[in-house]
Amino acid sequence: MQIAIIAGGSRGDVQPYIALGKGLQEAGHIVRLLSSDDSHDLVTDYGLEFFSTGGNAQAVAQEMQDLVAQGKTLEIFAQMRRASEKQATQSAEKGLAACQGSDLILGGMSGLSSGRALAEKLGIPLLLAYLVPFTATSAFPSPLMPLPQTPLTKWLNKPSYRMAQQVIWQSLRTADNKACAEVLHLPPASFWGPFSALKRQKQPVLYGYSAQVLPHPKDWDDWQHVTGYWFLEPPQGWEPPADLLRFLESGPPPVYIGFGSMINSKPEEAAEMALQALARTSQRGVLYEGWGGLKKEQLPEHVFMTSSVPHTWLFPRMAAVVHHGGVGTTAAGLAAGVPSVITPFFGDQPFWGQRV
Repeated sequence: MQIAIIAGGSRGDVQPYIALGKGLQEAGHIVRLLSSDDSHDLVTDYGLEFFSTGGNAQAVAQEMQDLVAQGKTLEIFAQMRRASEKQATQSAEKGLAACQGSDLILGGMSGLSSGRALAEKLGIPLLLAYLVPFTATSAFPSPLMPLPQTPLTKWLNKPSYRMAQQVIWQSLRTADNKACAEVLHLPPASFWGPFSALKRQKQPVLYGYSAQVLPHPKDWDDWQHVTGYWFLEPPQGWEPPADLLRFLESGPPPVYIGFGSMINSKPEEAAEMALQALARTSQRGVLYEGWGGLKKEQLPEHVFMTSSVPHTWLFPRMAAVVHHGGVGTTAAGLAAGVPSVITPFFGDQPFWGQRV
């Protein structure tokens, strides 16, 4: 089969879909991955065919992080709407060309809008593949809604998914309608989104997390599949930096502290707090580069700063990992078998923190 994977978002969002694509490729399928321009090198480093959908997801993510840092979390979805509207026609045109000849379109949140419309236009199947639960259940609240997981609030669990679905869909709806009207020549989707139609069609859904972390809910249907995490191993020929190896070999396992692309409203204070915590507990540390505005020359000898190093390689060599709770980083920490300390910022991060 020829499979087109649509993977929107920043590096952490795209990596699991590259892992899924590699698995499909190794199973004998032809795989092409559609993503924003800034994902080109990441995708091609793993030997997958890359097709651009235009735009720069990292720049959009940075704008959203700025809103979080300013305490304007509720404006994130408005920013999502503006970004998707800006790219609507270009993404649809590029996506239509890239998906020609495909036997299947696979996608997560991107598949919900552009993937669904492209599959309808081309008359090919769609397979949704999410990294967080998106199907309503009474077992636990939506990870995208910041609700407490307590017996007293359990009645809100199922409605929280309706809320999450509408928040996501309404941020995409205008762009979806624009692409359907101007490029794909399709009627607009329902105001409330495609969720009821997808359920009637028994649309298969893959969930890329472990059932050991979050069991398959009893009230889900048998076409919702919890597959396990989609881990991305280092690309062929990758070798760890020599100075990092020397640091790791020079003493006991350090503590990793990194928050991906998350931004703290007071980065200098947060960085100083991390350094003080390492000093007071007599721990060595590995810090993710760029966090808190720190530079290598400012660090004490017992702390090392690293750029992007595959977590699947790094985390098993740590004494513990302190991170923001993104689904991919959480998965790597659990797989490494070392203690994880999660300091969530927003989105699904508090949910995974509670699970850990």
